[in-house]
Amino acid sequence: MLETSARLLRLLSLLQTPRDWPGTELAERLDVSPRTIRRDIDRLRELGYVVHATAGTPGYRLGAGSGVPPLLLDDDEAVAVAIGLGTAAVSSVAGIQETSVRALAKLEQVLPPRLRNRVGDLRSVTVPLAGPAEAVDPAVLTAIAAAVRHRESLRFDYRSHNGTEDRRTAEPYRLVNSGRRWYLVAWDTGRDDWRTFRVDRLRLHAPNGPRFTPREPPSGDLVRYVSERISVDPYRYRGRFTVHAPAEVIAARMPPTMAVVEPADGGACVLSAGSNSLDELAMWIAQLGVPFEVHEPPELIQHIHALGTRLVDATRHHLKP
Repeated sequence: MLETSARLLRLLSLLQTPRDWPGTELAERLDVSPRTIRRDIDRLRELGYVVHATAGTPGYRLGAGSGVPPLLLDDDEAVAVAIGLGTAAVSSVAGIQETSVRALAKLEQVLPPRLRNRVGDLRSVTVPLAGPAEAVDPAVLTAIAAAVRHRESLRFDYRSHNGTEDRRTAEPYRLVNSGRRWYLVAWDTGRDDWRTFRVDRLRLHAPNGPRFTPREPPSGDLVRYVSERISVDPYRYRGRFTVHAPAEVIAARMPPTMAVVEPADGGACVLSAGSNSLDELAMWIAQLGVPFEVHEPPELIQHIHALGTRLVDATRHHLKP
């Protein structure tokens, strides 16, 4: 039989599913008697949970709107929460870093020593590798999320990559987080097309615009869509290559913010990336250290050919015939 504390966690987890739970089914799930279930329900009520008894067949439902009760987590859940808070402490959401540190400090005070040691061990050997990124106001993220949920258009000033700013009205579809930055995928009503906006570059105006009827999404693969918009489309040169290495190997080295990687026949993959510099594209693809073929643009094909010729000429007199 489960220990009482572990059984309460299991019971609470079941009750959090929005349905009526017959006492006999709960007893069967937890391998205890209906009488034990009734005692455990009383114990949850003592802890501050509102548990309603349903009419007809004796059953139970967890009530909503009660005060926040004591936090009950099993070992793996507690460690997962601690790790998540530690990660959030170096996130790109403004203000959440300090809040996460405070929450983590409170959580560690109530963790048993064995769990504090596990969390401490992980923290002591972990070094965050986070590049500079513009922080995003969490109020902006929640305001966008609410607009998506309620299907309300957004009005905002947007600063483009070249520093110009203009007024936009858009129908928000999804928020996408790359780890360092947040992006909004939305239908731009002024341009009559889908657009991807960096959230740190927009300034919302209240109130929201009129409600809208959702459109078909811009792509069935939203991750690939956003990856193309931020790693390929904004640049002067858009390179496309066949790389003779498995897609999963190259994707592990090229995050979606840098390139789009698609599987191809024969264990190869097609890689697309953009840059304002032909030299940068040429060096970037060469540094992968695997065979590749360049397909476009024509300027890049010529540039890589000329660069290769210069490199060979530079070493020709050092090589034996």
